[in-house]
Amino acid sequence: MLDTVTLTAGQCLPWDRVWAVLHDRAQQMDGAWAKKASFLRGVTEPQLMAVTSTFDGTTLTLDHPAAGQTSINPDDGGEAPALLDWLSRIWPADLPAPTGIYRANAPLTDVPEPWISINNLSSHRAVQDRAGQDLSIHRWRGNLWIDGLAPWEEFDWVGKEISIGPTRLEVAEPITRCKATMANPETGKRDVDTLSLLRTWNHQEFGVYARVIEGGDIAVGDPAGR
Repeated sequence: MLDTVTLTAGQCLPWDRVWAVLHDRAQQMDGAWAKKASFLRGVTEPQLMAVTSTFDGTTLTLDHPAAGQTSINPDDGGEAPALLDWLSRIWPADLPAPTGIYRANAPLTDVPEPWISINNLSSHRAVQDRAGQDLSIHRWRGNLWIDGLAPWEEFDWVGKEISIGPTRLEVAEPITRCKATMANPETGKRDVDTLSLLRTWNHQEFGVYARVIEGGDIAVGDPAGR
């Protein structure tokens, strides 16, 4: 987790999903953003949700409770086989086989727009309380977390501008969630039906997407709101 980060107008969070792993049923790639169905995803194999990473600007280090650790330069094509070998320890043989690393000219996020995801800690606590157990915030894979709101208050921001520290963002839409959030990020096993929990509030959304309209440096503790 980052204590500080620079937001840039019209861009995603730095280093957010710069690379993805292709499989052998992927569409033809042309260097552009592509739909996530072409890549290995946690919604397909929950073990991927237990992968953690660190990155120093060149070397990407991945760690997993069952697969162990590997370090590669993802821009060095010669190191892709090492990553594919490591993935074979957790990626089932009956699913489309990993074939290589893909880097596009835009972040490989769920949507083609250069959005940032913002999650509300109060909404997380509401889901956690309804689940009757502690839940890791990493199930939601959020870029930014905000506290001090009422549960689901972030949905009221859709179509409006907010500030975070010196930056300004326009909130675009809620984030519809999938089965990837059912997986425990420590074990890689589906253990909580997060989608059923969300539907008790008559929706399947958690968090919102926003576009940066005025950039700047933000840090933990910065004020946020309309």
